[in-house]
Amino acid sequence: MSDSTALTVRKDTTVAYLLWLGGFLGLAGLHRIYLGRTLSGVLWLLTGGFCFIGQLVDLIFMPRMVKDSEEGRGW
Repeated sequence: MSDSTALTVRKDTTVAYLLWLGGFLGLAGLHRIYLGRTLSGVLWLLTGGFCFIGQLVDLIFMPRMVKDSEEGRGW
């Protein structure tokens, strides 16, 4: 096994969408934490997903966020 071999953790898009629904219960940002974007996930929790506007944007970009997370490009 070489040093350049990276372990990839599969993230499930369905799980991410289910966690996104937590925004309706006041738990916005759980999907971001699941995808490895901890800082922005906490920010979403504290601001209600930027007054739910950020939550709606995430709804559209969720497949891309999951792909980026699997490739290690989350922030």
